[in-house]
Amino acid sequence: MVRIVAAVAAGVTLAVACVPSGVLPKLACAVLDASCPTGQSQRGSLPQVTRLTAVQVAQGGMYVALGDSYSSGEGVWDLDNKPLNDGADRCHRATGSYVPLVERAYRFGGGTAFYACSGATTAQILSGQYGQKPQITRVGPATSLVTLSIGGNDAGFTKVLTACIVKLPWSSACVEQDAAVSRRIDELRPSLLKVLRELRTRAPNARIIVLGYPRPFPKDPEVTVDNLSAEDQNWINGMTRRLNDAVGSVVSDFDRAIAAFGAPGSAEYVDAYEAFTGHEVGRPQPYLNGLNVNVEELKVNARSYHPTGDGYRRFAELITKQIAAGPGRPMNNFHVSAP
Repeated sequence: MVRIVAAVAAGVTLAVACVPSGVLPKLACAVLDASCPTGQSQRGSLPQVTRLTAVQVAQGGMYVALGDSYSSGEGVWDLDNKPLNDGADRCHRATGSYVPLVERAYRFGGGTAFYACSGATTAQILSGQYGQKPQITRVGPATSLVTLSIGGNDAGFTKVLTACIVKLPWSSACVEQDAAVSRRIDELRPSLLKVLRELRTRAPNARIIVLGYPRPFPKDPEVTVDNLSAEDQNWINGMTRRLNDAVGSVVSDFDRAIAAFGAPGSAEYVDAYEAFTGHEVGRPQPYLNGLNVNVEELKVNARSYHPTGDGYRRFAELITKQIAAGPGRPMNNFHVSAP
């Protein structure tokens, strides 16, 4: 009786891990010490089951790039003169983003779909912007890799920066936003989880890679930049860290759940907080655009505080390395070959 229960338990475990039921007779023979034929059976050889590597999983289907301005290429949009696809002009999708670089680094069996949109929130990933189809609808069963940057607009970082920059030099209006920003970051967690669940529903076998945000100012700022004092810069750095930690914890918890059930696919977080170290705003060769104002129109250019071309190339390095490294655990995606 104990052996029968053990066999059943082992069968359930294999089923959850997506192992074909064709291997179960062989397993039962081993566990129950039954007298089973070896080698060729009357029906021929059993199919071969191979666990896929992280790279094989990523390359097996379509690469879909979603997210906000840090993925769309806002920082280099006004330098672009090549239309990408429908809605690129509204969403500021640029060829200078990291997405085309990742596309060139790997050969994706189903091609690439690039639909990140500047200004996107977690809710707009699901509902759409500017009359365009929701980004989430670009993901389907054939999707094998999703990259995503999201959360900055939920936290209201654009408005936060604006309030910090336009304040009077001696004002504390920047750091006084702490409670409001912290609340919005806490509220981001359930909405990000909703996005991850929808991605899994649509593409249950895919790897989902979520990219964090870089620290915008030096670790120990010493000079005022764009009307931002050292105290202001430290506070903005701290809020960026808090946002990244919130996003990273949601993604990590989600992947642990995937692994616990032995399910295929993954959710992976890339912490970009230190990625621009030595190249922050105010440095000689920044990877982030500083404040850019059209003096004639008295209008701030949208590329302000978004990655430069070098910044997007650095993002591409992070993503391509993550694709190669995988989630830090075995993938539960399998290839079944005919006997």
